[in-house]
Order: sequence, then structure tokens, then C-alpha cells
Amino acid sequence: MRVTLLTRNLEMDDLHSLPSVRPLSVISYRQGTVVERQDVVATEYALTIFVNDKEMTTVVCTPEHLNELVIGFLASEGILRNITQLTDFSLSTIQGIARISIQSKINFNQAFYNKRFLGSCCGKSRPSFYYYNDAQTTMAVTDKVRMCPAEIFVRMEEMERSASLFAQTGGVHVAALCTPSEMQIARTDIGRHNALDKLYGYTLLNGDPVHDAIIAFSGRLSSEVIVKVAKIGAGIVLAKSAPTSMAIQLAQELNITAVGFVREDTFNVYTHPWRISKLPNSDGPIQG
Repeated sequence: MRVTLLTRNLEMDDLHSLPSVRPLSVISYRQGTVVERQDVVATEYALTIFVNDKEMTTVVCTPEHLNELVIGFLASEGILRNITQLTDFSLSTIQGIARISIQSKINFNQAFYNKRFLGSCCGKSRPSFYYYNDAQTTMAVTDKVRMCPAEIFVRMEEMERSASLFAQTGGVHVAALCTPSEMQIARTDIGRHNALDKLYGYTLLNGDPVHDAIIAFSGRLSSEVIVKVAKIGAGIVLAKSAPTSMAIQLAQELNITAVGFVREDTFNVYTHPWRISKLPNSDGPIQG
């Protein structure tokens, strides 16, 4: 596969398709019985990204939607603020290399890439961001999207049904971009951050402004997940599992409604419950 991107024109030529799963024989032990059977596991693929001829990082990922992954990753790291800043993009799955050229006015400082950063927000003297790049590029979400409890359960169910790769392997994360009334797209990856970067890349490559956006997510809500949701511009994030304490703090500060433990007919709302109908309006996390 080779992708060439000049400004906003994307040309794809699928020269080398990579499998998302690998077949293998396994020995299963079940209730005292040993059985040899055929199974599949998720493919783990390494993609090295060069920016302006300098090696930036190697991303270990599921080899699907790699153009979205690279674009979303660069935007999430603050290297791309707008898709028009990208002047050239070539990707070879045979070599496992993506080469990106960006306009010279883009300021990428390798010294600050993944540099740990602790700042305080709103004069509260508490840590808000781990990384310098996030502190420089993450803005509070202004979208006033709202949804009801029934829509929460339907969107999560749609996200789960879309994850055929998870059904096959049990070894990937799923992230879906939704509105209150429908799921729009879903992406899977062995890395939970990668799945979100693919969604971000999709929105940038399609050039559509994010409005009434909701992210449905199969994993737990970490601080890094909340930061990526903010950069996409989604006002609500739904998750199957629990949030961390810093995720709750960041969601509160970034004006994101964080909903966790969405299972069957229950869920918990941790921040900004005003976006969920039939819940009390509150400025802080719900306790209990």
C-alpha cells in the first residue's frame, strides 16, 4: 500500500495489503478436556513515522486505516494544526515507513516530544497535563451535544456490534464516532490510543467539522484518552470501563461529559451531567 497526499488530495494505490489477523494452532484446556484447534490472533505491526526527514516515532498498531492513524497521530501531537499544512505524505506498508513533509512554519520541537509536564489549571494548583505537547494544544470542548440514557445504550451496542476484529481475536480496542442518533464510523486497533487517532485522522481527511460528536470506547478512560477526545472535539465520551482520577479531573476542566461502566442498563456519569437528559445539573463530578 502506498499513500500519496499533496495538500488535501489523497491518492491511494493498494499495492501490498496487510492481514489484520494471523491464523495459528492453539491447545485449549476447557473443563478438564484438552483440545487442539485453529484460532486467529490480532496482527501487531510496526510503523515508523518520519517528519521532514527526521525520525519521530514508531507506532505499534493494527495495519488498517494507516493513513488515518498517521494523520490523527500527528494532529494529536500538535504537529499538524490543519490538514492543509501537510505538503507530502508517502506510506509504504512493505517497508513499514511513513514519510511526511509539513510546511516549515510548523514548529515541531523534538526536545518537547513526550516530555513530562505538570502544570496547574484555573489557579487550583493541581496537575492537569502529563505532556508538554498536550498542555500547548488541548482546548476545552465547546460542543453542547446532548443525549438521553436510551441513546447511550444503543450507541454502545452499535459500537460493540461493529467490532468484528474484536469478536475474532478479543485482542483489540474499539472507538466509534457517533452523534446522539447514530454511529458514524468505528475503528479498531491493538492500541487504544491508536483507535482514537484513527477517528481523529478520519475527521481531518474528510474535512467535515465535528459537531454533536460523541465517542464510544471499549476500554477504560485514562487521562490520555480524555485529551484525545478533547482534541477531536467530542463533548461526550462513553466507555465500558472505569475512569482514572486524572481522567475525571481533565474531563471536568476540558468540559467533557465522561460516562463510564456502560453495561446493559446501567452507567455512571462523572463530569458535566447536563449533557445527559434526566440527570441533575451539576458543575462537578457525581460522587458515590
